[in-house]
Amino acid sequence: MTHHLSKLILLLCTALCGRSLMAQPMNLRQCMDYAVAHSAQMRLSAADRSDELAAYRQSFLDAFTPSVGAQSYAYNQYGRNLDPETNTYTDFTTFHNGYSLSGSITLFEGFQALGKIRLAYLQRQKGLSHEQQCADGVRIAVMEAYYQLLYYRQLAEVLRHSCTTADSALTKVRREEELGRKGYADVVQMESELAERQYQLTDAEGRRDQALLQLQETLCWPSDRRLIIADEPEELDPLATLSSPIELPAVQIARAELREAEIGVRQARTAWSPTLSLGAGWSTTYYTYPNLPDYTPLPFAQQWHANGGQYIQLTLNIPLYSRGTRSLALRKSQNQRHRAQVRLEQALREDTNALRRATIDVEAAEASALKAQRMAEVGQQAFALSCRQFELGLISAIEYQTASQAFLKAQAESLNAQLQLRLKRHLLRYRQTGNL
Repeated sequence: MTHHLSKLILLLCTALCGRSLMAQPMNLRQCMDYAVAHSAQMRLSAADRSDELAAYRQSFLDAFTPSVGAQSYAYNQYGRNLDPETNTYTDFTTFHNGYSLSGSITLFEGFQALGKIRLAYLQRQKGLSHEQQCADGVRIAVMEAYYQLLYYRQLAEVLRHSCTTADSALTKVRREEELGRKGYADVVQMESELAERQYQLTDAEGRRDQALLQLQETLCWPSDRRLIIADEPEELDPLATLSSPIELPAVQIARAELREAEIGVRQARTAWSPTLSLGAGWSTTYYTYPNLPDYTPLPFAQQWHANGGQYIQLTLNIPLYSRGTRSLALRKSQNQRHRAQVRLEQALREDTNALRRATIDVEAAEASALKAQRMAEVGQQAFALSCRQFELGLISAIEYQTASQAFLKAQAESLNAQLQLRLKRHLLRYRQTGNL
């Protein structure tokens, strides 16, 4: 009883600890790692990598190990047939039961086996690049969803504070109206201001929930668990200046395809080379005449040894004419190599342009973030001055509402500019170092 109670307590503690860990806020790095570990695309990619590894191992077996097979047969032969004992024709029904064991290995085929090994190795390396490309795509998708959720969450906080400010301003205006310092039009205008802020807050909260759902879908997050992300993004190290560009998976894949095409050209040329193979085997047979009276066959074991035979053969195959199929295969492989070369040049050009575009995006985002921050600071000062002027009756409610809307817009643009700058820096770092 004590053992079962202690086991139950241990399970409860483990479950509570697991829930507490899952309830902890996750930063951007943790979200990306979780998505890569649980993504359906990554699991499918892992199955593809397993197939490529198996094919790579199989290429060695095909090149350096023989093929061995065993065979057994049994049949009745009716009518006129050859008597195995006298080597003459008879009309008796004969029963035959045979066994054989054979093996063969290719000694030379124009080094096609080595080409197949290199091709399997390149396909495995290309598969690893595909897997890295898939992981990078998942991380970028998580990053975009993460910053989108962060933007709407912080925007909702800004709007909630704006609603509080608008509600306080409405309370003051109503009190001013009771004292005769403000008119009914001012009250209506402030009520409109509060209603607009409440609507914007509701809209931002709805977009925040949609962004949270999008992030959960990208993470493959369990629907029965709550996802909490950190309120502040990670700080980035200063961007490095690289002397030589880093090849991203797209370029690595294009380069591997070019190498595969070059191997394909060599494989097509070796189709004209002769093939030399070695084979060996052993066989035996057992026979009897089931319908022949007064006939006693030799025992099975005696026939097994007496009828057994072995052979060794060396086969040389020299291709002479195949109606142009080998020439056609060579031409197609050369065209495939040309296409792979063009795709590699295109991938290198796109990678260079993407790096330049990411650099320009970061520079533009830095300038926009500075100006948006300055605009928000000035807007805050202008809004504070407008509040004071409205309290003194120097400006109307419409002018106060205009200043409030300008300040709110400046805050939203500053927030968006800061988050966009962080996102652009992440993408530039990926283009520079290949890491996210």
